[in-house]
Amino acid sequence: MKNFEVGVILPAIAVQRQSGLDLRRAARHAEEAGLDGVWHGDHLAVGGPTLDAPIALAVAASATTRIRIGTSVFIPAIRPLAWAAKQIATLQYVSGDRLVLGVGSGGGPGQWAAAGVPYAQRGRRTDTALELLPHLLAGKETPLPDEPGEPGVTLAPATAMPPIWVGNASAAAIRRAARLGDGWFPSLITPREVAEGRAWLAELAAEHGRSAPVIAIGGAAALGNGPGVPSSNEMASGISAAYGRPLEEVAQIPLTGHPEQAAEKLAAYRDAGADHAVIGISGDDWQAQVDLLAQARTLLH
Repeated sequence: MKNFEVGVILPAIAVQRQSGLDLRRAARHAEEAGLDGVWHGDHLAVGGPTLDAPIALAVAASATTRIRIGTSVFIPAIRPLAWAAKQIATLQYVSGDRLVLGVGSGGGPGQWAAAGVPYAQRGRRTDTALELLPHLLAGKETPLPDEPGEPGVTLAPATAMPPIWVGNASAAAIRRAARLGDGWFPSLITPREVAEGRAWLAELAAEHGRSAPVIAIGGAAALGNGPGVPSSNEMASGISAAYGRPLEEVAQIPLTGHPEQAAEKLAAYRDAGADHAVIGISGDDWQAQVDLLAQARTLLH
């Protein structure tokens, strides 16, 4: 049976403040619990407190030695490409080549306006980034087509290109993953949707003469039954409201209950073709839930 990795999203600022838990302690706890990675989202101006993803992950990298350091997901197109490449190369360097670069083109129009980047250009700029980042990180002189005069840029030090996991479950994301990615990274979808996406992904990748990318799913968990832990119904209702999806369609997505129940759900994703799960935790006591998630990982293996 294939190995199945389980990582966790690092706690949000509100959780850190409430629990007195900082990023270093959180990352170290996840590693010591036996998880496979720690992950952080990438947001600029979303109306709430967020940290800069590359800096937050650099802190996590400095506190750990083994686990993956991942972006869920990094938005290269919202930045000048050379600057994005420098941030990626630095994270790869300080983590000892443990970076996994989840990539997306999301965020609302307001976030793109704050960065001074036209919202309508997000798809094209993302494709350009994925095509040119390997050259930039390798230290090759690379023309930048989105900058005035298309200057040629050479960055140093050169670093190994991290695996690219293309975020989102959309058709455009699957096509992008098949053509340019090492992985497909959809969030909050069912095992059935994973299996369907996997088949199409493999077909598209073959058309480009490429092996099928790995599959990582983004999930949501509220494990245990202590105070401050949302119920399965509360979790599913939140997903339904946030993403405009019917409640019955998302009811089975949250990982809730005991580790045995979480392991059973993760096994369904593994059997559908997923290789990794990246889990965001809801509710109080992030550390205790990480321990339960690690137990589910052990049961799965």
